[in-house]
Amino acid sequence: MDRRDILGGGLTLIASAITGSAKGQARITSVQPHDTRFMEMAIAEATKAAFPFGAVIVKNNEVIARGYNRTGVDHDPTAHGEMVAIRACLAAHGPDALKEATLYTSGEPCCMCMGAIIWCEIGRLVYAASVTQLSTKIGQIMLSAEDVAAKTPFMQIDIAGGVLDQKAMALFK
Repeated sequence: MDRRDILGGGLTLIASAITGSAKGQARITSVQPHDTRFMEMAIAEATKAAFPFGAVIVKNNEVIARGYNRTGVDHDPTAHGEMVAIRACLAAHGPDALKEATLYTSGEPCCMCMGAIIWCEIGRLVYAASVTQLSTKIGQIMLSAEDVAAKTPFMQIDIAGGVLDQKAMALFK
């Protein structure tokens, strides 16, 4: 074997690693019967916020954390509903509680929130209104949750969207 064969093999390995990560780890799943009930709770959280986003985190069919957008109240641009719920869960239960939990959110997570969801190893995401729908009412970074998950070769997450999307969108007046 000569140097070109080794170099060519190395380039192939690098190319497959790069394209492999683009395949992603998002698995689009169907809506489950209990998703509507938990989404109602996330939307109820959203009604508490001036900027109507809310989230609940569920594990073993039990709500373990709630949150709503507090960016204006806390003067914290990272205090999105999902981040508030994640922080509440961490404070009350520690990081292991988030592993394989389901996060329900009234709006598809932004790339910051989706990154946090992935780093926390939350196993399933269910959202109401999509980024595309939300962009008709407010400014959005046009990356879907699936786009972010697709660049995450180290973790798989199940994603279901559109649960009560019109009810969530009605909160934007």
